[in-house]
Amino acid sequence: MIGTDPLSQGGIASVVSVLVDEGFLQKHTIKYITSHVEGGSVKKLVLLVKSVFDVFRMCLFYKPRVVHVHSASDASFIRKSLLLAVARLFDCNTIFHLHGAGFEQYVTKESCTLMQWWIRRTLEKSTKVIALSEEWANFLCKIAPRADIYVLPNSVKLEPLSDHNEEEQGRILFLGRAEQRKGIFELLAAIAQLKLSYPAIKLVIAGDGDLTAVQRKAEALGIVENIEILGWITADQKQQQLQRACIFTLPSYAEGLPMAMLETMSAGKAIVVTPVGGIASVVKDQLNGLLVAPGDVAALAAALGRLLGDKSLRVQLGDSARKTIADRYNSARVLEKLSHLYDELSGIYVL
Repeated sequence: MIGTDPLSQGGIASVVSVLVDEGFLQKHTIKYITSHVEGGSVKKLVLLVKSVFDVFRMCLFYKPRVVHVHSASDASFIRKSLLLAVARLFDCNTIFHLHGAGFEQYVTKESCTLMQWWIRRTLEKSTKVIALSEEWANFLCKIAPRADIYVLPNSVKLEPLSDHNEEEQGRILFLGRAEQRKGIFELLAAIAQLKLSYPAIKLVIAGDGDLTAVQRKAEALGIVENIEILGWITADQKQQQLQRACIFTLPSYAEGLPMAMLETMSAGKAIVVTPVGGIASVVKDQLNGLLVAPGDVAALAAALGRLLGDKSLRVQLGDSARKTIADRYNSARVLEKLSHLYDELSGIYVL
């Protein structure tokens, strides 16, 4: 298995961390090769060269049954496509596991004709392509019609149920990279609208990104006292913030299947999100969360305000969200499907 450092930041690291914590790598005798870490260009280049050498060595001497890469867009895709090409030289079964929310734009708008050919070839030459949702599977079918696509959502452990009595009234949590794609600036504008009705409202921003720009926008909107910028936080700190928040929101323009949202639903929190990427497969409006259109500040403010003023609705949606995770997205259930896929590619069939 090849991917980013499990201890680093981002969605892929979160996914791999679940595999590590659940003992999945050990169970399947998986050698994990880190192909990317946080740091400068030289450090990243050295690690890339090392990962190519490691994959070549493993394929040459051990002939792994499966080579499984976790990929996003841009440089991540280029790295993983090269490593898959190495694995194919040795006739290994390969899995291309797509996570990047920006992959559609990367393929359709940012890639030249040659790169689009290489993307299609990489997908179609892979033994299996894992998509996080039916929506992503449909898109991949369009750009790589001969790819063998397998839908497998991200998963999370069923977290301890939040105690609603510990929630802080008016506290809204945003987990993720604070950037335009995540709708952070529209969220700030929504907080400015809600401030009049809820003077004690507090938006907590936990994640990296252009935090200076976020601070400047908050100043321009007059809501500096209503935001708390934490930056990147640890897993323990995240659990603490989940306990304190009464609402989670992620008003993104594009997503894969965000781990932060799944973790929040697992904890039984009410959520306000946008029906983009794989989110539409998970969240049903007014059943296990509230959905708003990307970029619609008025609708976002209305949804957040509705939850701020109705604790019973928050509890109802949070309970339904947790049941959704327990039924369909808990790690035990999803990793069992991944195990079956590994068995299939390894020539092991369980009756």
